[in-house]
Amino acid sequence: MKNITKNAKKVFGGAIYDVYQWEQEMFDGSIATFEKLKRPDTATVIAVVGDKIILQEQEQPAKGFFLSLPGGRADKDEKTIDTAKRELLEETGYSSRDIMFWKTMHYSSTISWNDDYFIARDCKHVREENLDNGEKIKNKLISFDEFVMLSENESFRHRGLSAEILRMRLHPEKLEEFRKLLFNEK
Repeated sequence: MKNITKNAKKVFGGAIYDVYQWEQEMFDGSIATFEKLKRPDTATVIAVVGDKIILQEQEQPAKGFFLSLPGGRADKDEKTIDTAKRELLEETGYSSRDIMFWKTMHYSSTISWNDDYFIARDCKHVREENLDNGEKIKNKLISFDEFVMLSENESFRHRGLSAEILRMRLHPEKLEEFRKLLFNEK
């Protein structure tokens, strides 16, 4: 079990999160109970259409309005590359034959969960989107410069990506490398 100690026991199984607990000896010899959540991994897609990137204006029950990239939770036993392809098609109607893993982001030491980021280049619109009943999504195409500025937008859901882009903005050569990677330029 990824990132959860071997002696942990599952104490609760939820719709999304499972809770694991274990006893841990402390430095002074005392024993404390530790806890960790486990949830399915997710995939997030930076989808490129020509010289634009797909941005979603999204609303979900209990979350309200936010800006996001296509993506979602992996189904049981589904690889995140397959999640990325499925979510891109479902949420946008776009598909790509040039999709690659970019990086994994971790958000908490108390939640066992990977958010795998993929870059999908040369996306083509192949059908209408097929949204879940808990999603309202409007897709729009934005420029790379607009995408970079999302790192300052409080409504942009991807905090880890925002931090990554802010670091790139401190090093223009890194930002240019990222732009070339997205648009498959040498």
